[in-house]
Amino acid sequence: MTSWVGRTAAEIAAAVREKRATPREVVAEHLARIERLDGRVGAFRVVRAEAALAEADEVASRGDLAELPLAGVPVAIKDNLAVRGESKRIGSAATPDTPADDDHVTVARLRAAGAVVVGLTNVPELCVFGTTEGVHGTARNPWDTSRTAGGSSGGSAAAVAAGMVPIALGNDGMGSLRIPAANCGLITIKPGHGVVPAGVSDGDWFGMSENGPLATTVEDTRLMLSVLAGTDVVRPDAPGTHNIAVSLRSPLAGVAISKPYATAAREAAGLLIKAGHQVRRADPPYPMSLGVTSLTHWTAGTAEDVRGLDLRQLTRRTRVHATVGKRFVDRVRGGDSREQLRRRLEPFFAEYDVLLTPALARRSPKSEAWHERGWLRNVLANTNYSPMTPPWNLTGWPAMAIPFGTLPSGAPSAVQLVGRPGSEADLLGLAEQIEKLRPWQRTAPLDPVP
Repeated sequence: MTSWVGRTAAEIAAAVREKRATPREVVAEHLARIERLDGRVGAFRVVRAEAALAEADEVASRGDLAELPLAGVPVAIKDNLAVRGESKRIGSAATPDTPADDDHVTVARLRAAGAVVVGLTNVPELCVFGTTEGVHGTARNPWDTSRTAGGSSGGSAAAVAAGMVPIALGNDGMGSLRIPAANCGLITIKPGHGVVPAGVSDGDWFGMSENGPLATTVEDTRLMLSVLAGTDVVRPDAPGTHNIAVSLRSPLAGVAISKPYATAAREAAGLLIKAGHQVRRADPPYPMSLGVTSLTHWTAGTAEDVRGLDLRQLTRRTRVHATVGKRFVDRVRGGDSREQLRRRLEPFFAEYDVLLTPALARRSPKSEAWHERGWLRNVLANTNYSPMTPPWNLTGWPAMAIPFGTLPSGAPSAVQLVGRPGSEADLLGLAEQIEKLRPWQRTAPLDPVP
């Protein structure tokens, strides 16, 4: 008997379209893996076992089955996006336990493409922090369950890395896709502004939040992004030569990059040189004020998200975060600081096509009750390990995380690629070259994949 656990989304969809597998058997195998492993990983808040099997049967009966790009593919959804018939808790006790009437547009597009939603994944409260734990569950890194999966798309990343689903949907407001992907050995892309429908929260953190895929291969990332975007804008182009800058400097002053992540970026640069690209050491002209700009936008987004919620039911770290941000909302809403950052960085990206950096500064924090810790301790922990991602939400430009090498613990290391607006296809093409030259183990050895 062929097992579909551990296969890519592209492989599964092809098998279902060609009637070599049924959606029900594919979904059932993945549900069994979730039941066996998720007690150790904590990826899911809700598992939709019966509903998913029923939806798998609906996919099998569709007249357009042979044309569905994600036919029968199990997918997990981050619990800040509406899934019809399920509540959207966003990691909090303060949010209503009320079933959604309709799917978020990205969820609807995945279902229209033939995907089956098997569950909703854990997030930190209101998706604020770069670790995933709270009243609804704790998501751990399947490569090292003593460590957090990262955040805020931590549950989605953990689900994919553990082989519980081949792909998952998350979003990224200050690194919330790239941080857990880097921790968990996955591919992700935060698309540029406007490529994929957002609608993540009221105002999408002032336009900084973008929905995107989590996957184990570039092919699956490209496939899922095409579905989410509703167009083939990410069709692979013929490979060309790119002028690439490699930077080992943290965008945030005072944060050092640890040796394993710096080494990963250096080695990835060497790989791209061998592939024929022009690669030079060059640091973007990050302003000294970038840390303040990041903090004001990060906190102001939360201040907007707590509107209408019972603040007494929020954890203390979230309340403080929102209180700090309240005074910055009007300043942030104007967008002046983001426009100034774009103007400052545009000449650099006129000279270089792509920026290569470490994806993180250091390995993720221990998987602990961070939601019970103080606000400043959380902010410092997040900033010290994940300073590389926020600038590209502020600019609205596309950025990827790609597995590259391993940490001393044996968990994956990762690099980040950043491009100018509209460069999603170029970034995916470079990621594909890296994947071919330095392939990575796709699933954590938490439990043998059949």
